[in-house]
Amino acid sequence: MDIIEQKSVGQLWEHLAKQYNSKTALIFEDINANTYKYSYSKMNENINKVANLFLSLGVRKADRVALHINNCPELMFSWFALCKIGAIMVPINAHYLYNETSYIINKCKPKLVVTEEKFLNIYKQLKEEITCPIQNILIARKENISFNNFINFNDSYKKQSSSFFDKIDINNQDTAEILFTSGTTSLPKGVVITHYNLLFAGHYTSWQCQLSKDDIYLTVMPAWHIDFQCTAAMPTFSSGATLVLLEKYSARKFWNQVCSYKATITECIPKIICTLLLQPKKAWEKNHCLREVFYYLTLPTKDKDAFINRFNVKLLTSYGMTETIVGLIGDRPHDKRKWPSIGKVGFSYEVKIINENNEEVTPNTIGEIYIKGIPGKTIFNGYYQDEHETKKVLDNNGWFHTGDTGYVDEDGYFYFVDRKSNLIKSAGENVSASEIETLLSSHPKILESAVIGVTDKICCELIKAFVVLKKSEILTENEIISYCQKHLADFKVPSKIEICDSLPKTCLGKLKKDVLRQSCC
Repeated sequence: MDIIEQKSVGQLWEHLAKQYNSKTALIFEDINANTYKYSYSKMNENINKVANLFLSLGVRKADRVALHINNCPELMFSWFALCKIGAIMVPINAHYLYNETSYIINKCKPKLVVTEEKFLNIYKQLKEEITCPIQNILIARKENISFNNFINFNDSYKKQSSSFFDKIDINNQDTAEILFTSGTTSLPKGVVITHYNLLFAGHYTSWQCQLSKDDIYLTVMPAWHIDFQCTAAMPTFSSGATLVLLEKYSARKFWNQVCSYKATITECIPKIICTLLLQPKKAWEKNHCLREVFYYLTLPTKDKDAFINRFNVKLLTSYGMTETIVGLIGDRPHDKRKWPSIGKVGFSYEVKIINENNEEVTPNTIGEIYIKGIPGKTIFNGYYQDEHETKKVLDNNGWFHTGDTGYVDEDGYFYFVDRKSNLIKSAGENVSASEIETLLSSHPKILESAVIGVTDKICCELIKAFVVLKKSEILTENEIISYCQKHLADFKVPSKIEICDSLPKTCLGKLKKDVLRQSCC
């Protein structure tokens, strides 16, 4: 039996509004600490109003609509409104500037854009281009203000009917959004995500963290990212729980927000954990209601232990990527948690470790992580207008080649080693950049680091480390090399050290190593 059946995401909201009615669905806190609350019925009414606005502007099924906006209710209303009319959301990272935005706009050719005033100059510049596909630009998050040649989104949608009468035939295999990858190693690729994918994510992550209608899920993850959409929003709403959405992360405010909202679940990345540990201790820090803290990416054991002990929390490790929709490998309900394992395979997926000869390896042998799911259902439906890249990662037998290396032990627990692109071939040996970064981050004077391979005629690649020191600390390059020599084999010790003020990152704290590599050319 198919648990999704034939529902679309828009139909889900009709169901949620009837079942949960006046129960709080969304609480939003902006950067000025203003809060806004919406019940399930009020959410559905606003979604209907925005859907009717889009229809009035000529948006139809399969049209693309770009959302270039920070975390806010308007983004949520627009996302689900597009699902109701069968149009396709194209979320744009709010940190993107003109060149990055232009690439996505020209690739997807959206009919209209919902954005906010701070990004308006990007779209004024885009509109001057002869090939610009955008017919209307809507400015959100402003009330009772007129914009020359642009539409006030808030004023316009509030005039629409709160009922949605159009009968649009939507199949759950229809595309719901095109979500572009962060592009840390190449140009961003548009991951095609279906209604089924989103609905499945609601079921899967609800199971993974045992969500119920009584839960309060607090998140500061950006709403244009898969982690927010499929690890927070979809499971929370599917369960009839309450989502607390923060506009922006503040290390000074975050833990107080967790406690004051009585959040039972939240999610963290290394940046959040490390900056929270730097905050002054408060007597009330352990007076929270958290049952689980979703955790992604690698973290030094010392930071993990310090975070757990200081805040009295439990980490739920989860591994996945945009293409896999959810954290398909992770800690499972009622199972033993085995740090630093990334967990076991969840339902509806298969995972295996493959060597360079395309053979499945024995336990505790490092290879590439392959994932098997159903395209358009449990994994993505390919890259948008990019059959070549799709075929590179999705083979004829349905296995998705992640580009990540790892291994599995005898008990079925998986371990992440590194991105294949982060493996450095030094003196004939494969070296994990992540291993060196973890060691460097364990130094008491080092805040963070990034390690890359630099082309060398003799050694294939030399290892170069970029290091950011903690505030007011002093450390020489030779001292850093000596520290590595005490803990690493000779072939793993960096040949070059560059001490810098900061590292280039995506909005989720992923290192942009392509930028570092370009700086070495």
